[in-house]
Amino acid sequence: MSRFIIPQGPHWSRRDVLRTLFFTAGAVGSASWLSGCGGSGSGASGATLPPPPGMGEAPDGEVLPETVEKLLGRFRNIGPLRAPDVHGVRTPEGFATRIVAINGELPQPQGMAVMGPRTGGIGNRPWHIFPDGGGVVPRDNGGWIYISNSEVPGVGSIGFTFPQLADLTNVLEEFTPGLAQVGTLVFDPDGTLVDSYTILTGTTFNCAGCVTPWKSWLSCEEFPNGQVWECDPYQPGDGVPRPTLGFFSHEATAIDPDERLFYLTEDMPDGRFYRWIPDPSDWPEGSDRAALQAGRLQMLAVGGNGVQAAVDGPQAITWVDVQNPHEPQHQNRLPESTVFDGGEGVWFFRGVVYFATKGDDRIWAVDTLAQTIEVIYDRATAVAPNDILSGVDNLFVTSQGDILVAEDGGDMQVVVILPDGNLKPLLQIVGQDASEIAGIAFSPDGGRMYFTSDRGGRNGLGGFTNGLGMVYELILPEDI
Repeated sequence: MSRFIIPQGPHWSRRDVLRTLFFTAGAVGSASWLSGCGGSGSGASGATLPPPPGMGEAPDGEVLPETVEKLLGRFRNIGPLRAPDVHGVRTPEGFATRIVAINGELPQPQGMAVMGPRTGGIGNRPWHIFPDGGGVVPRDNGGWIYISNSEVPGVGSIGFTFPQLADLTNVLEEFTPGLAQVGTLVFDPDGTLVDSYTILTGTTFNCAGCVTPWKSWLSCEEFPNGQVWECDPYQPGDGVPRPTLGFFSHEATAIDPDERLFYLTEDMPDGRFYRWIPDPSDWPEGSDRAALQAGRLQMLAVGGNGVQAAVDGPQAITWVDVQNPHEPQHQNRLPESTVFDGGEGVWFFRGVVYFATKGDDRIWAVDTLAQTIEVIYDRATAVAPNDILSGVDNLFVTSQGDILVAEDGGDMQVVVILPDGNLKPLLQIVGQDASEIAGIAFSPDGGRMYFTSDRGGRNGLGGFTNGLGMVYELILPEDI
């Protein structure tokens, strides 16, 4: 397995800092809790790499100290998982859970009752089926809004399952509106649920997404002709397609706001890893957002000793423009681009892009300053006690350097990769082995974490089992 990308020991040298900027003390306290795709960053390259900065300078010219304290991880001191609670979730000592949404039921102000559905509720929509990727945006009153995709398959999904039929099912999809949607849960500052509404309808197999720096939501359709849709989470609506971001089986998106770059994963066995560069007029200097109307879509190509060598160390990368960007990309594969088997979650933070691939159970790290890629977790070569992660899916990186990985199947856990490379389970859902975990996002103060069981539900006996989807809230102890 690769050496871990995070330098070991209590301090970093200046060279380490320049190589991987985001695990520095300066990252603590950033607003990355709010994002569904990454926090603020610096030092990422654009379409053309600048010359390497001086040894004692950061890329923006800021002089760095000789060493800086490295981050240790917010969850480094959590204990072992306890027995399941009444919601069927195992957590460490000091943590608690509640269920905030269950498919087919109206959300309740204080959360969902364990014994069975209650009458009444908030909002005008029963909660959707198959909740998947999620994010959080803040409200002006100190509350927040949790955003949740609905991974409902459609005709186009047949082409996802059977790629040889994709050309036919892509055409049929145009004439059969999808049944997926994106819903919200609106919270007051004390955690009371006060509203729920829909911000996107008529789409297909919406998997993960991204909270943008301007606080909209990007929802990704996961089928061969899928698009990314932009939604306003603050009011009901239908969303707007953003075809410039490409047509493929979109899984997730991450944004580098400083360099104005988007990173996108593709969930296909022969998928690619993409970068989108907005035209200067699309996201001009001084503008707080991209118009998402015009830009260049690129695929990643691994050089050096090849993609398999990334397990043993960093390999050089380049980016190549896709051909026919407004056509389905499974019809336009570039032989020089690199195949990634089942792209899943992606996260950008302080110059590093992390993404997961489910086909080989790997977590990758793209150093955008050095323009290299390496594997930081590989299930096939992991050794005990750090071989507990399988079925890698959604990602979330905290401001203190923890990489939270949700499992699709596996042991139905959220596993933390700490900055020192060690792994710890944060939680585990029991009794829902046909489900998957997704939708990790935090309240603005970091005190509550949301996650979904895509195919969890009531068992009719005052407990929970496999079903059509539910959303949990993890309440963190104050000293975490």
